[in-house]
Amino acid sequence: MAAVVCDPDARLSWSSRFVRWVLIGLYRMTGWKTEGALPDAKKFVICGANHTSNWDFIVFLGVTDDFGIRPRFMGKNTLFKWPMRGFMCGLGGVPVDRSARKDMVAQMVDQFEAHDEFALVVAAEGTRSPNTNWKTGFYRIAEKAQVPIVFVGPDYKRKRGIFGPVIMPTGDYEADMAVGIEFFKTLHPKHPGKALFPDGSSMAQILS
Repeated sequence: MAAVVCDPDARLSWSSRFVRWVLIGLYRMTGWKTEGALPDAKKFVICGANHTSNWDFIVFLGVTDDFGIRPRFMGKNTLFKWPMRGFMCGLGGVPVDRSARKDMVAQMVDQFEAHDEFALVVAAEGTRSPNTNWKTGFYRIAEKAQVPIVFVGPDYKRKRGIFGPVIMPTGDYEADMAVGIEFFKTLHPKHPGKALFPDGSSMAQILS
């Protein structure tokens, strides 16, 4: 089967434009605003947390729109078939072929190398459920693509979508992620009881 490719510069489909317009409108009508600054780079990985609600996606769309970013996200290539292909590509989807000889990290590194501007967003927890075993794929992508990671999250107490610290991966995942975790702990998620962080034992499991 031929590989599915999305053109990041292609015009958004009417359905994608409509969905974005509605969701970004909700973000602004409910009083959300943006804080922070973009990293000094045209390519970077956005590490998002705390992810405890579907509303987080609306906040994320609004924040990236405020900064003029067209974010990219990974999705299984089977989701990019007709009739969903135009919609998924238009929202920023990047199809990943899990059956390919290249793993997910290598496929995304290729995407970074192929484009002059590329902002990839990944939810660190990988789920809205309480979880201490955070993902590491986004870190390995940034490390191999040699791009910075910017930590971004919603603060529901102040209705702010915040671009926080920026790091360049050093290869020491635990030390690098400590910066992000400390930032995320300062934010107020929509459902605080679902916001968990890696402890010593879970961090060791992640790194093993």
